[in-house]
Amino acid sequence: MHLTEIIKKPLITEKSTELQSKQDYVFKVDARATKHQIKQAVEKLFKVTVLNVNVMNVPGKVRAIGRRRVLTSGFKKAIVTLKPGDKIVFFEGV
Repeated sequence: MHLTEIIKKPLITEKSTELQSKQDYVFKVDARATKHQIKQAVEKLFKVTVLNVNVMNVPGKVRAIGRRRVLTSGFKKAIVTLKPGDKIVFFEGV
């Protein structure tokens, strides 16, 4: 798997914005990616040092479209902790 296939996109929410002050960044990742692959991808793409990777599977939700109920697809997300002093400029808006 290529690095850009592992990291799909950053997740920008209120909670993930609060985590940035603790050097934690949240990404939506490929469902087949492992912690080791995610760590390598973040280190190479953003040129930072990763200390820890936490991964979780987010289940899909039931949504109503008219009278029909539809299950949205779930996804895998990773919370990446960086070494103190490192930051990902992509999230800072610079």
